Amino acid sequence: MVERLSNKWVATVASIWIQCSSGSYTFGFYSSVLKSSQGYDQSTLETVAVFRDIGSTAGVLSGVLYTAVTRNNYSGFCGPWLVHLAGAIQGFFGYFLMWASVVGLIQRPRLPVMCLFMLLSSHSMTFFNTANVVSGVQNFPQFSGTIVGIMKGCAGISGAILIQVYDTFYKGEPNTFLLMLALFPTFISLVLMLLVKIYKTNTGDEKKHLNCFSAVVLIIAGYLMIITVLENIFSLPLWAHIFKFILLLLLLASPLGIAIQAQKDDSKRLLEMFSFESNPSMDNPESMGSSSRTFLAKDLAYHELPSGEAQVNVALDHTILFDEEGGMNLLQAMCTVNFWLLFIAMVCGMGSTQAVMNNLSQIGQSLNYTTVETNNLISLWSICNCLGRVGVGYLSDYLLHTRGWPRPLFIAITLATIVIGHLVIASGFPGMLYVGSILMGICDGSQWSLMPTITSDVFGVRHMGTIFNTIAIACPVGSYIFSVRVIGYIYDKEAGGEDHSCFGTRCFMLSFFIMASLAFLGFLFAIALFQRTKRFYMLRRLKHSLK
Repeated sequence: MVERLSNKWVATVASIWIQCSSGSYTFGFYSSVLKSSQGYDQSTLETVAVFRDIGSTAGVLSGVLYTAVTRNNYSGFCGPWLVHLAGAIQGFFGYFLMWASVVGLIQRPRLPVMCLFMLLSSHSMTFFNTANVVSGVQNFPQFSGTIVGIMKGCAGISGAILIQVYDTFYKGEPNTFLLMLALFPTFISLVLMLLVKIYKTNTGDEKKHLNCFSAVVLIIAGYLMIITVLENIFSLPLWAHIFKFILLLLLLASPLGIAIQAQKDDSKRLLEMFSFESNPSMDNPESMGSSSRTFLAKDLAYHELPSGEAQVNVALDHTILFDEEGGMNLLQAMCTVNFWLLFIAMVCGMGSTQAVMNNLSQIGQSLNYTTVETNNLISLWSICNCLGRVGVGYLSDYLLHTRGWPRPLFIAITLATIVIGHLVIASGFPGMLYVGSILMGICDGSQWSLMPTITSDVFGVRHMGTIFNTIAIACPVGSYIFSVRVIGYIYDKEAGGEDHSCFGTRCFMLSFFIMASLAFLGFLFAIALFQRTKRFYMLRRLKHSLK
């Protein structure tokens, strides 16, 4: 039984389930009750939201911990499970203390203390993400874009999944949602964390089974989108809520069937290989294992000299050698131009989309959307975020391997689309908030899928967790600038009355025009990164075709 659970497919399923329970993109769902119970104005709420962004993206500690516990021990006592454990502990205490503050179980905390609770709870997600994403890339190095898209996509729909749990069992009790965030992700991660391991083996047709995982995630996202639309049109009875929740559980269980089939295919392939090798008439008995060994070859990585004056490619210059899974460490990466081009592009892209997400509830209220419609917008964002993560992750792998399209080109495309999304929402026309949320949700998810993959491509896999979590700091940096210094400032300036409320397009229009301008600046930085890495990605495509 233990042997059946010890393979990369079961590890992938465990990671998928942990990601699906993480509760990302739910701040907009409970921000209103947090604001009213603590007596915050909009700028104060934005400050709390920024600490949520810092916690959920500044995962340098999780990257350092992951590197330390997996450096020389892939399957022993040390391993990714320690990273999951650290995340589970933080998530429980952070959300539980927030819930206790909202319901009055403890005295209303000062703003810095509430920001600490928020930082602690959201910081747990970086530990889940790092353990699941980096172990996935190490298990499937040839399809890093696809596996990152799957893991990030599952995190993207986790908010919508938890909202479905809430609607089924606790609807009408908004305070309970915070308690659910404290208990549910913690329980799932503690149960499954020992299954997440790193396996340095090639198991045959990995792409086919990974595509099946991607399809399941997209089906779940589509199902959640249909449910959201139906709930927006009809008032569903209790039995309908229970029925749709059972269907959701069946869909979430389906990755296990894919893992079982993949394991059967691997066993069958190994039996055929052993049978073929035992045949004395073979001309070259080692030929069957050659394809497996190619997957153990060092991953091609683009290396830039710290001075930024020249580039070298390990496939062409054998005088520069790195160890297996080689690449730069964090300090070496930060001395390169490419690091800062990607970082600034993410400040403009991730920062502005995160600011919109944090303020989605208030934007909806200012445009006279009902509470149900606003909650549906948050679920819709979560679902579209998943579509962007999975879809663009797969698409970037496919177009890289078939046509040599560099991944930074997709970053540039998403930033251009974000500009359009900001302008659409700024118009304030009826229904445009839905259109803008769909566009920006997809683009936000795309960036969270592309950024870690580009990091592993350009800087190598060994220190991927530390480097991509450092670049992810761009999100809270941008979110602080856009949320507090732009959106919060302009909103409070336009707001009136004791409840600090504002109504009409004037509340957010100028903010969206400013964010659109800076997103265009990020587009220009992404184009520069595309030009600098174009030749490297051509060589990477050549290597893949030779394999």
